[in-house]
Parts: sequence; C-alpha cells; structure tokens
Amino acid sequence: MTGLAAGSSELLQHLLLDRVIKIAIVLAALGVLAAGMALIWRRVGRTKDGRD
Repeated sequence: MTGLAAGSSELLQHLLLDRVIKIAIVLAALGVLAAGMALIWRRVGRTKDGRD
C-alpha cells in the first residue's frame, strides 16, 4: 500500500507542478498582450498635429 500511495503522491505533485507552469505561461502571455495593446493604443491614439 505504501508504494501505491507514494506513486499517487508523485503523480499529484507532477500534476500540480504542470498546472502551475501552465498558469505562469498564461499570465506571461496576458502581460505581453496587455503591453502590446497599450503600445498600439498610444501610437494610434495620437494625431500628427496634437489635436483630438
């Protein structure tokens, strides 16, 4: 029984680490997307003569 419990514990640890890595990738992608959108918003929002 202890071998089975150790195996399931390792599997659970692996699955949790996988989930954390995937969440970190999604958060990094959202950060890059937000930065890109802010940059585009600034560049497109300005007119050549400064008037709105």
